[in-house]
Amino acid sequence: MKSITIGILSQEKIRERVLAIARGDYEPQPDEPKVWFTSMKSLAEVLSDDNRALLRLIAETRPRSIAALAESSGRQPGNLSRTLKTLSSYGIVELKRVRNRVRPVVRATEFTIMAS
Repeated sequence: MKSITIGILSQEKIRERVLAIARGDYEPQPDEPKVWFTSMKSLAEVLSDDNRALLRLIAETRPRSIAALAESSGRQPGNLSRTLKTLSSYGIVELKRVRNRVRPVVRATEFTIMAS
């Protein structure tokens, strides 16, 4: 499974970095993080033990829908949907629309964390 590099910087530093990239003053290197968090606390909330177990379950079972994943995980569909949307916003999960269903696909189960 693919590994994602995660960076931790203050909101101000993330903003400065994005603006430098937009101005063309800075070009990110291929090995730099693509996903950023403002604190270890926010990272820990997204990559909690439960969420990492959920990622492994998705990778192993490859559910056809959120409803199928809810059934196999024992989680409520509404709660599960919110969790998947959060993970999707960080690029950890992809939510593929297939006809009238949404199919969760894991993009990473391994993470490298770079904190400064």
